[in-house]
Amino acid sequence: MKTFKEADILLPGKEVNMEKWSVIACDQFTSEPEYWEEVKKFAGDSPSTLDMILPEVYLEQENHEEQLKNIEASMNKYLHEKVFTEYKDAMIYVERTDSVGNVRAGIVGKIDLEQYDYSKKSTSFIRATEATVAERIPARVEIRNKPVVELPHVMLLVDDAGKHVIEPCEQEKEHLPLLYDFDLMMGGGHLCGYLLGKEEKKRIEKALTFLADPKCFADKYHVKDRPVLLFAVGDGNHSLAAAKAYYEQLKAAHPDEDLSEHPARYALVEVVNLHSPALQFEAIHRIVTGVHVEDLLSKMNAALHIKKEGKGQTFYTIYNGKKKKCVIERPTSKLTVGSLQRFLDGYLAHNGGKIDYIHGEEVVESLAREKDSIGFILPDMGKEELFPTVIHDGALPRKTFSMGHAQDKRYYTECRKIRK
Repeated sequence: MKTFKEADILLPGKEVNMEKWSVIACDQFTSEPEYWEEVKKFAGDSPSTLDMILPEVYLEQENHEEQLKNIEASMNKYLHEKVFTEYKDAMIYVERTDSVGNVRAGIVGKIDLEQYDYSKKSTSFIRATEATVAERIPARVEIRNKPVVELPHVMLLVDDAGKHVIEPCEQEKEHLPLLYDFDLMMGGGHLCGYLLGKEEKKRIEKALTFLADPKCFADKYHVKDRPVLLFAVGDGNHSLAAAKAYYEQLKAAHPDEDLSEHPARYALVEVVNLHSPALQFEAIHRIVTGVHVEDLLSKMNAALHIKKEGKGQTFYTIYNGKKKKCVIERPTSKLTVGSLQRFLDGYLAHNGGKIDYIHGEEVVESLAREKDSIGFILPDMGKEELFPTVIHDGALPRKTFSMGHAQDKRYYTECRKIRK
């Protein structure tokens, strides 16, 4: 059975303004509601994926039920008014030019959720790269529970050093139907999409089959008798986990039904090569608010044996307008982010306060100026460490890395029905 395959993909018709249609992933700019207000103004009354998602900045608002009803109504409206054109058994080759001009190539298709497991010690073909927070899944399942359409911001990484899966599409794109070609809103760059033909899809399947061969896998990572890891989740970990949880709930609710071909068994994703020069790993920083900063620092120093200089796991704190270096003398994880995160989780559980995860050091510096707030600046992770670490140790600590700046994340463009 194929892990990655063609999907019945929905795209808006040619009359739709694509710049207003596509919006950034819902888990971006979670501490900047002004960003999302600008998106609302820009989209206006035009058809937009904004009407079909719930930005996480609004998750804690009291009108949650009303928001979900509006999402479902918008999806039904777009389907009823035939805003969409459906491309049967499709794969789309995409080229995303980011905000600084780098081009990231990918292929959009669907993955089989039966071959995905987000638990830390997963041995499935598709695995999470970071710890999945169980508390974050129900809200996403709820969003997926009623709507009839899914919009992906999930990016799966394939470790294809030979560049046999995605990169050959660039040579063929001049002969492929162009589906969209437009600037992304809010400084997001540019996006092009091409409909792949039968021969390209066969070539992609053959290349993935080679990478999934157990002997090829064992030789590449110098391991024996380890289950093959074909795809690692680079972005959208919790969204994919929610799709899996929803599908499992569906099976449990209908034990006597054959759901092997149910649309909810699959999820729409974009596959990107880990070795793409345009793909850069960046640290995800932390901002902690609503705490007694001096008490937090005192307990952190005691727990991790923090010193100001030397070698070891290093990060920086920002508070009261000052940036200070911290070296961990007693690490509790192989990664700096793991040692810090374990401490922060324990401290906040006992003392209260709130943590948010921030892309970009300047944003952390700005937010850390607020009263009872402190920022933590973390080091970048080398992307070549990803697959070996997940293979040997399982999922990394949550929010370990980010693939690029917030404005360079995946924008919602393609859709797929998840109801029969």
